[in-house]
Amino acid sequence: MQRVEKEIERLIQECDYDEVTRLFNTLSGGKRLRAKLILKIAPNHKDAPLLAAIVELIHGASLLHDDVIDEATTRRGVASVNATEDSKTAVMLGDILYSKAFTELVSFDKEVARTIASSVTSLSKGEMMDVKMAESFNDDEELYLDMLYLKTATLIESAARASAILASKDEIAHAIYGRNLGLSFQIIDDILDITADAKTLGKPALNDFVEGKCTLPYIYLYKQLDDDAKKTLVSLHAKELSQADATWIKDNMNKYKTIEKSFELALKLSNEAKEVMSKDLELVGILDTMIKRTF
Repeated sequence: MQRVEKEIERLIQECDYDEVTRLFNTLSGGKRLRAKLILKIAPNHKDAPLLAAIVELIHGASLLHDDVIDEATTRRGVASVNATEDSKTAVMLGDILYSKAFTELVSFDKEVARTIASSVTSLSKGEMMDVKMAESFNDDEELYLDMLYLKTATLIESAARASAILASKDEIAHAIYGRNLGLSFQIIDDILDITADAKTLGKPALNDFVEGKCTLPYIYLYKQLDDDAKKTLVSLHAKELSQADATWIKDNMNKYKTIEKSFELALKLSNEAKEVMSKDLELVGILDTMIKRTF
């Protein structure tokens, strides 16, 4: 990972603007899941650290734009750029990261470049879907999972596939692995938004619902409630929740075990990924670590 961080540093310095360097250094690096995945799949390829750095710049750019869209004031427990500076600055920084990533991506094999580039279109489409879906209460599980795939899983899927191409490995199997890892990872994140405390999350608990996002636990809850309770749940959508409202939601989720049902889907997806990658113990280990996050 040190080689990846050095590549990221080099790419930022090549932007040749102190303000970009300053702003980028305020960002929290996060788990670097995509970069670690690339290095594990293509550990011996000389260009794997650069590909990992490119994907991390793309991911960072998408988060900057995401924070502007959501009007988020924190990211990974620290103040977001749109909060410390302004939304225009955050958008422009995101644009610079995107463009620098694509500038470097063109030096790769055509199929590698196409794989990563197409995923950026998908994640942008997923972001638009997410915003549109937040306009009203969504109880369509399939629609939600489609959006989740585009917004979150597609970049992880493409990172796995592209690095498999680099390493001359089975790109289809690695793509399936990346897709399922991305979906299950986000489902666990959705669960943690409900079950973890604000300090752990770096944002208020139940924040997704307040922002208008109906994640799987809410979708499953809606399907279990009677008509009056359904109206209550819908009435709370995209609003600041009182302590009583939050308790009502959590109590009903406990009653109908919607957290457990959501986890079951995450586990199913994880197990499917394990099946296609059963001989690679390191990749299986990533899934085990991801699925065991406390909630």
